[in-house]
Amino acid sequence: MSSATPPKPSQISLEMLLAAGTHLGHSTSRWNPQNSRYIFGIREGVHIISLDVTAAHLRRAAKVVEEVAARGGLILFAGTRKGQKRAVVQAASLAKGYHIFERWIPGSLTNGEQILGHCETKVVNALDEELPNFKSDLADRPSLKPDLVICLNPLENVVLLHECGLNNVPTIGVIDTDADPTRVTYPIPSNDDSLRATCLIAGILGRAGEAGQLRRLKMAQEGRTSYTPITAQELRLDPFTGLATGGERQKK
Repeated sequence: MSSATPPKPSQISLEMLLAAGTHLGHSTSRWNPQNSRYIFGIREGVHIISLDVTAAHLRRAAKVVEEVAARGGLILFAGTRKGQKRAVVQAASLAKGYHIFERWIPGSLTNGEQILGHCETKVVNALDEELPNFKSDLADRPSLKPDLVICLNPLENVVLLHECGLNNVPTIGVIDTDADPTRVTYPIPSNDDSLRATCLIAGILGRAGEAGQLRRLKMAQEGRTSYTPITAQELRLDPFTGLATGGERQKK
């Protein structure tokens, strides 16, 4: 499987994970005891991660990514170690998500209006076609927050994961034997130092997001959505109250 065409979640195999080196953990002296359920054994002083467990957790994470994408959720891929940029960008492109491959700016989620300022936003319909007539209604809208964050190196992104927790944003993370699996919602036990391993995982999750997007667009073409679309009245804000024009009044 070439890097240009990452495997699909249905193609995950133990041989594939073994070839990528996902089973190689850290020295036993560096382990986090909370990872004991993921460890298969010890070889020459190094913990070996169970490939069966990695495959099961990776399939579960892929299903989460697919369902979030199928419901029109915003997915953020984060990988800030050297060499992860290409895999992160490719995965985000497949899933029609977003990516970050440089240092996370603290406060981007908890204090986004001050840290990020005004970010350009656009309104699209169910078929992802932009609706420029609503551009003026977005001027005072705060920055959108992701619905799912995928982190390839949680050890260096503790602040990002902490902010996700404060904002109830679910997370997926590659958890090596020295990492804390409780920092993410959906851990994927794997070697996080191997570029082959992290690129494989990113690619599989990207393909999962791609499958979800295709499902969503196919349903939209048939006139169906898996979420409740926002109406024009709910989108437009009253300049005096800051509330959706007609939205609150209609509910009363």
